[in-house]
Amino acid sequence: MDNAASTKVDEKVLKKMMPYFNEKYGNASSAHIVGQEAKRALEESRDIIASSIGAKSDEIVFTSGGTESNNFTLKGLFFANPDKKHIVITKIEHDCILNTCKWLEKLGAKITYLDVDSEGFVNPEDVKKAITKDTLIVSIIHGNNEIGTIQDLEAIGKICREKGAYFHTDACQSYTKTLLNVKKQNLDLVTLNSHKIHGSKGVGALYIREGIKIFPLMHGGGHERGFRSGTENVSGIVGFAEAVRIASLRDIAKMSELRDMLIEGILKIPNTRLNGSRTKRLANNVNVSFNTIEGEAIGSYLEAYGICSSTGSACASHSLQKSHVLKAIGLTDSQINSSIRLSLSKFTTKEEIAIVLNVLPKVVEKLRKISPFKN
Repeated sequence: MDNAASTKVDEKVLKKMMPYFNEKYGNASSAHIVGQEAKRALEESRDIIASSIGAKSDEIVFTSGGTESNNFTLKGLFFANPDKKHIVITKIEHDCILNTCKWLEKLGAKITYLDVDSEGFVNPEDVKKAITKDTLIVSIIHGNNEIGTIQDLEAIGKICREKGAYFHTDACQSYTKTLLNVKKQNLDLVTLNSHKIHGSKGVGALYIREGIKIFPLMHGGGHERGFRSGTENVSGIVGFAEAVRIASLRDIAKMSELRDMLIEGILKIPNTRLNGSRTKRLANNVNVSFNTIEGEAIGSYLEAYGICSSTGSACASHSLQKSHVLKAIGLTDSQINSSIRLSLSKFTTKEEIAIVLNVLPKVVEKLRKISPFKN
């Protein structure tokens, strides 16, 4: 129940990857036949990923994952375009966007942090008002990693294109789960990764629209057309592409059905609240506040029953700081502290949902009985 943190590698993906560890193990930059075999696999994978979002193959740059792609976007554009120093983001962005912006502020960047409503949606009109002649880029997460809210990229992208600002989205959680099309949604840069969609960890990609001036963060042998030097992770990239290729609408429908079953069951527990949108949310995301009891305690009890959960973003789980996402949508400290995230995958079963709905109410009841706070 913590698949937003990472997913199981699909057996089909693993099978596709295996030959590139010990048989077709060449370096894609080598001129000999073994190297060129790896190069072909690399470019075929690039074609699959590009096609999945309506992009050209040479607009896809492979990276180590979402964090690198997000850093590359903001820092690379900032260094390459010194005449524009204004960046617009929301208050519910992933930590790697927020922390990159804080770092860039020290170098002279001006950051606008947009509010969101109680379900986590940013108002496109607020985006429009925030853009000035000095605005370099607007970066807004597509499907939020904590509360699952899916933003209206098409409306925001149209505004950014009309106002002359680049538009970037972090689509790590939403990729293959909902519509993502760079032309239809007027996207200039898109962050993607593999391990959220049943590929391996340590692999990601950045879509960079043709013609955009961006400064590379990695220097070396000029790999990835000079955008990102470093020997490509061919096995991981092949697996990434296979995970994209086998993703299906059937999987989304199944996850959505199980998500709704889980939400409906949890909300039968008294004094609970669903965080995020009921309708415009990721197919695999459930985030709930239970009030008066600690989310960490709920998670510990669930783990004793073999149920994994999260109290927020996996990338910040080592931190004792309260969720900035839940704070931004207006939750009280008590509601934030009592929140947990449960997240599904295409391998989640009805039987597993039934187990959670059997165990969770008992856990909540037990913790509320010993809670020093009134329900």
